[in-house]
Amino acid sequence: MKVYQTDEIRNIALVGGAKAGKTTLAECMLLEGGLINRRGSVDDKNTVSDYREIEHERQNSISSTVLYAEFGGKKINIIDTPGFDDYVGEVISALKVADTGVMVINAQNGVEVGAEISWRYTSRTSTPVIFAINHLEHEKSNFDETIRQLKAQFGSHVTVCQYPVNTGLGFDSVVDLIKMKMYKYPEAGGTPQELDIPESEQAKAEEMQGELIEAAAENDEALMELFFENGTLTEEEMLKGIKMGLISRGMFPVFCINAKHNMGVRHLMEFINTSAPAPNEMPAVKTTEGKELTCNPADPASLFIFKTSIESHLGEVSFFKVYCGELLESADMVNGNNGTKERLSQLFVIAGKNREKINKFVAGDIGATIKLKNSSTNQTLNAPKNADDIIEPIVFPAPKILMAVKAQNQGDEEKLSVVLNEMHKVDQTFTISYSKELRQLIAGGMGELHLNLIKWMVENLEKIPIEYFAPKIAYRETITKSAKQTYRHKKQSGGAGQFGEVHMMIEPYTEGMSWTTQFPVRGTDEVQLDWGGKLIMNKCIVGGAIDARFFPAIMKGLMEKMEDGPLTGSYARDIVVYIYDGKMHPVDSNEISFRLASRNAFREAFKNAGPKILEPIYDVEVIVPEEKMGDVMTDLQGRRAIIMGMDAEGNYQKIIAKVPLAEMNRYSTSLSSITSGRAMYSLKFAEYAQVPGDVQTQLLKAYEEEQAEEE
Repeated sequence: MKVYQTDEIRNIALVGGAKAGKTTLAECMLLEGGLINRRGSVDDKNTVSDYREIEHERQNSISSTVLYAEFGGKKINIIDTPGFDDYVGEVISALKVADTGVMVINAQNGVEVGAEISWRYTSRTSTPVIFAINHLEHEKSNFDETIRQLKAQFGSHVTVCQYPVNTGLGFDSVVDLIKMKMYKYPEAGGTPQELDIPESEQAKAEEMQGELIEAAAENDEALMELFFENGTLTEEEMLKGIKMGLISRGMFPVFCINAKHNMGVRHLMEFINTSAPAPNEMPAVKTTEGKELTCNPADPASLFIFKTSIESHLGEVSFFKVYCGELLESADMVNGNNGTKERLSQLFVIAGKNREKINKFVAGDIGATIKLKNSSTNQTLNAPKNADDIIEPIVFPAPKILMAVKAQNQGDEEKLSVVLNEMHKVDQTFTISYSKELRQLIAGGMGELHLNLIKWMVENLEKIPIEYFAPKIAYRETITKSAKQTYRHKKQSGGAGQFGEVHMMIEPYTEGMSWTTQFPVRGTDEVQLDWGGKLIMNKCIVGGAIDARFFPAIMKGLMEKMEDGPLTGSYARDIVVYIYDGKMHPVDSNEISFRLASRNAFREAFKNAGPKILEPIYDVEVIVPEEKMGDVMTDLQGRRAIIMGMDAEGNYQKIIAKVPLAEMNRYSTSLSSITSGRAMYSLKFAEYAQVPGDVQTQLLKAYEEEQAEEE
């Protein structure tokens, strides 16, 4: 394969809803580019893109696939992305490196949820967008209604460049408003006849071309002057204006395709070659230090790893985009994130599971390598001259659903942890962590579908049966008033015994508080707790009632009960302890005696100090269609939410609320049901707040029952 120069490269991401036809379109593009000589189909499970077993079973994409096509002297890198919101991380990473998004729209259904979600992310990344209206051959397709929805949803810059002459069964012709020709396709698709526009379509075509020319002229003052002077633009001038509009997101061209029968795909690819921006025509990428990396082959090389895949025939595959410089096979690079050295011993262009070795990539190109030792997704590799550069990372959304997970067979627990961590490498929106506090392995995902497919892969590919269940909530325990307690630990069983007596008072800690004058404070130990808040132990012993060497043991006893709170076993926080008296035995006193005495004294004092349970409260933002606001707010209020405000976001409304985490279990499923999948939400930890009295009673009862069962 030849080495393509920067201006010969086009990077596109196929985005849009599920079943829009992205994978079928990719297959046609590979056929037109000569990479394959026969089109596969999703139904026959033989497409280049959806090649994984689970994709064959479900007949839709669950992971993005990197492909390429050589067409018209250009290399078009194609990233075929999934259409489900649960796999939006694949869309986000693709848009990080793509210079153009091709949004595939199903003409039967118009603007669907997947298209709305993809649009939001193209807006955040300022990615140029081309619309490809697909399924025009279907009897229920409606091109005019689809265009109306596109304009209503995405704005007036949606501009028709082609329109179908005969949508529905028998569709075979489109009018191209750039060339002012009609293309009529044979029944099997492929190369069309180029015809003059029929007289019956002439007036409509001229009117629509006028709108296209005006839209193109608006993107450049010089073109606008030409338009005013001549009343029109040449094809070359029109394409120039369209390209400028694409780059600035001032224009979103619309093309017509029937991917199932390979109609319109060649013209779409020709347009991508002529009018989609090359990598060096897009704004420079920035490093975390604000430095701009221009897409210049003469600069030192920098590449960004945007995706990792585990392939049975290759092992770990790292997909990257070269942002500047030239990358040679066997190049020695430095990881800007961790400073380690990597040798890229082999370079590949990859199309699905097919690969071809190549000896060089230039700035702007997308490729792959294997078996990197210390580099992963979201990291930057540089030539030694610019070793410290770190390209701004992809910001993946936080998990929307958290579930505890465990292997059904206890002997598989360690293997399961390894497998799930490997899956996180491949899918950054899937998270896995062990909570020491909850004593649970917690899996995070973008929705129930996401986690269910993880389960399928673990059970079918790794042969480890697993189960999900609702995770425990990380409550906190504290007190509201002071209390005193004395506890004597005494044990005699022949020989040296155990003896330790501790007198303590506890009170709530608040920032900037003064110690009580009730006891003279002779020393203070302060612990900044890992889980938030503080424990402060004031030593107020007079006359050596407890030897100083036992205070570390007393602190250890306190910390044991702070880690295993007296009410529900949750972490305790924000407590001041005064050790004001006690007793020792000259023979039997030892560290364990005072550790047990302080732990038990603390437990009893805690229960008498107005104890309360705190629960984690999260800031929740829900972006929802206006007509669904009432239903969503009602559901939130049923979850003990406090609505903090509302704001407009494009054609949507944003609801801002504070919600207890305990009430957010399976919220993603509920929200999807209420809004037919059209809403998005995010949540972020805000604070701990006291639970209502009835909830605290329920928690205490549940903990007592749990303890009784364990006994």
